[in-house]
Amino acid sequence: MSRLAFSIFSAIGFVYVCAFIFTSFTDEEKKTNTEVLHALPQIIRTPTIASPSFAGEAMPVNMDTRERLDRELSVNAYWQSATLMHIKSANKFFPIIEPILAKEGVPDDFKYLAVAESSLRNVQSSANAKGFWQFRKAAAKELGLEINDEVDERYHVEKATKAACGYLKKLHKRFGSWANAAAAYNVGPTKFARTLKEQGQSSFYDINVNSETGRYVFRLIAIKEIMKDPERYGFFVEPHELYERIDNVYYVEVDKSVKSWAEFSKHNGVTYRMLKYYNPWLRDAKLSVIKKKYMIKLPRA
Repeated sequence: MSRLAFSIFSAIGFVYVCAFIFTSFTDEEKKTNTEVLHALPQIIRTPTIASPSFAGEAMPVNMDTRERLDRELSVNAYWQSATLMHIKSANKFFPIIEPILAKEGVPDDFKYLAVAESSLRNVQSSANAKGFWQFRKAAAKELGLEINDEVDERYHVEKATKAACGYLKKLHKRFGSWANAAAAYNVGPTKFARTLKEQGQSSFYDINVNSETGRYVFRLIAIKEIMKDPERYGFFVEPHELYERIDNVYYVEVDKSVKSWAEFSKHNGVTYRMLKYYNPWLRDAKLSVIKKKYMIKLPRA
């Protein structure tokens, strides 16, 4: 058999095999495979923002800033799993964070800083920063948060948010803009001030700094734009898929030591897990109280 004839024979055989395999599928499998075949061609576009800004301050637009923002928009727009979780969690926690920002006089856009820092989760970093706002122990104590073996208010979303507001206002006053405040929050005020001085600049956008901080404000802008209008960026979350708000609750005042949170939970008709779910700042199985009161959040039945 010639090489050409062999090739033709092989091709015909391959077609017959494929046809046999396809005809062996059920009608539903045929439909699914046909749909997948037609769905494979993708349309992936570069996300854009007409007038980028953060906390009411316009981002200066030039070749450098356009490229830096483009990177963060692309990374976050196509980081599907993380962005979906951000959108779901925002429905639960933004209603808690937003009123505190407004009351404390901090721009609403800073709720996206909590997204960037922790994905709206009570996480712990490799540098031992904790909570939504990622405070280290010394800084958190300076801001008035209680931290000991039994209590860690870095995990208390309301108190930690208020502490973050106080810190951000100090940074804004010191560095003159909210973009600078955000960058200083990330890298630390001492290092940020030294960088500005060494490079003779006054704006975050004009300094050369480490990669993480150099991307930070652009990342906040990107996260804000995507979460404000997720469907524009291809994210569709049904209302029932959003995480429920924490609003059907009541508080129990505790002014005496609690020997056992397990007994406390049972007495108040909730599980131990739900007690810690609503009060993640309670870090032990008991609580020692000395001339202080604590408000314990519990779900209504």
